[in-house]
Amino acid sequence: MKKRLVTMLLAVSMVSALTVTGCSGNSTKETTAVKESSAENEDQKAADEVAALIDAIYVQKRTDDTDEQCRKAKEAWDALTDAQKELVEGEYADPDYFGRDTGDASKDDPLNQDGIGEKEILVVSFGTSFNDSRVADIKGIEDALQEAYPEWSVRRAFTAQIIINHIQARDGECIDNVDQALERAVANGVKQLVVQPTHLMHGAEYDELMDSVETYKDQFESVKVAEPLLGEVGDDASIVNADKEAVAKAITAEAVSKAGYDSLENAKEDGTAFVFLGHGTSHTAKVSYSQMQTQMQNLGYENVFIGTVEGEPEETACEAVIEAVSEAGYKKVVLRPLMVVAGDHANNDMAGDDEDSWKSMFVSSGKFDSVDTQIEGLGMIPEIQKIYVEHTSDVIGQQPKTASEDEGAAKTSELEDGVYSVDFLTDSSMFHANEACDGKGTLTVENHKMTLHVSLTSKNILNLYLGLAEDAAKEGAELLEPTIDTVTYSDGTTEEVHGFDIPVPALDEEFDLALIGTKGKWYDHKVSVSNPEPIQNE
Repeated sequence: MKKRLVTMLLAVSMVSALTVTGCSGNSTKETTAVKESSAENEDQKAADEVAALIDAIYVQKRTDDTDEQCRKAKEAWDALTDAQKELVEGEYADPDYFGRDTGDASKDDPLNQDGIGEKEILVVSFGTSFNDSRVADIKGIEDALQEAYPEWSVRRAFTAQIIINHIQARDGECIDNVDQALERAVANGVKQLVVQPTHLMHGAEYDELMDSVETYKDQFESVKVAEPLLGEVGDDASIVNADKEAVAKAITAEAVSKAGYDSLENAKEDGTAFVFLGHGTSHTAKVSYSQMQTQMQNLGYENVFIGTVEGEPEETACEAVIEAVSEAGYKKVVLRPLMVVAGDHANNDMAGDDEDSWKSMFVSSGKFDSVDTQIEGLGMIPEIQKIYVEHTSDVIGQQPKTASEDEGAAKTSELEDGVYSVDFLTDSSMFHANEACDGKGTLTVENHKMTLHVSLTSKNILNLYLGLAEDAAKEGAELLEPTIDTVTYSDGTTEEVHGFDIPVPALDEEFDLALIGTKGKWYDHKVSVSNPEPIQNE
């Protein structure tokens, strides 16, 4: 009986021990879960605090607290762990606000220096937080203006305070808004102020700029505002002007070259259409987009289409453009911004991976064999920069200084009269020196005037013109006539080809040279001559 009782007590004891051990294990798991939950809550709390600080500076109005708010937002972001940064989510905030790599901001210049003299050109842009695009596009225009007018001080202003705050908080670069820039000009004692907007058109941003300038105009001896890129708007879609024509030619040539085609016609024959994507607007100036489509048609650019992110005007909406391109029979599409900078809209709305981007919608339509993107803004194109310089020239009342011409003249004068072997470079895989000449031509210098003789690849090019194709086709244009050259190839065979004597305005500088072939159509090309080596007389 005693043994049995002992056995029973031992069994009860063992069960109790097992029960206690089991409870202890559950308690440990629950404690760990509580700790993990608490840590997750703390992580989210820290991320939410940063999101709130970002949302606070994602505003269009600058206040006395803006500088401090920008500083605090960046400091709070830097204090987060990598895991916490991924949790940042607010009304406008996300991990990309501080975390996305958009290039090196140190390559930029905010152009907010003081002590600048009495003449200022204030270049006013919407702005972009994409550093590389800001340098290539906006700074590209500013630099072109400074080169053209070295006696004037070029300064910068952005109209988008949201972008100004973003750049300041993330990169520590302080860019003036319009009011700050105008106040700075007054404080600097500027007497003659020229405002050059980089805006595309006379839209809402331009109207707001004019209101700001009106407020300050009495504080300068003279204030002049130059035209935006596309010039005057006009009343309806049929109205075009010289600015729109120049822009249409410049952006199309750049897109065609970037896509690897020799000409727009060749791209058309390959079934390729180019779609230029603007922002779009509800402002009455939205007719400018329709006018650009008219301009493309007037130029015979049948495979060029205009679209807008906002879909205003209606015919520029993505669905409408997809239908238009498809109905025209094109199976390849190249998307490119019709925007001064390749910023958020170009990278996300046009070329992004989200299902509502233009690239995604063109692909998902199933109507096209390929959809490519070119993420480059208008501001980086030299011909576009030239248009802005010309607009500034119109209000300043003086011709711009062309540094490249001065440098070219200096380089020309350095060459003594004589004969030289030179490299002949072109922008075309079809138009170049014959392979028997190894890319070379012969440069003759006489009284500091330079003439290049180059043998081409065949007799298919009938004439050349020193200038643009549109001028070559005009009555009275002085065309360069071909010579008949005999070239000898490495295998000893010979062939008769066309050669040309081409006046060279400067060494190491691109110049315009149009050509016409057997199809009877003029094409624009860029050529240059470099690396002169004297040819010794035998």
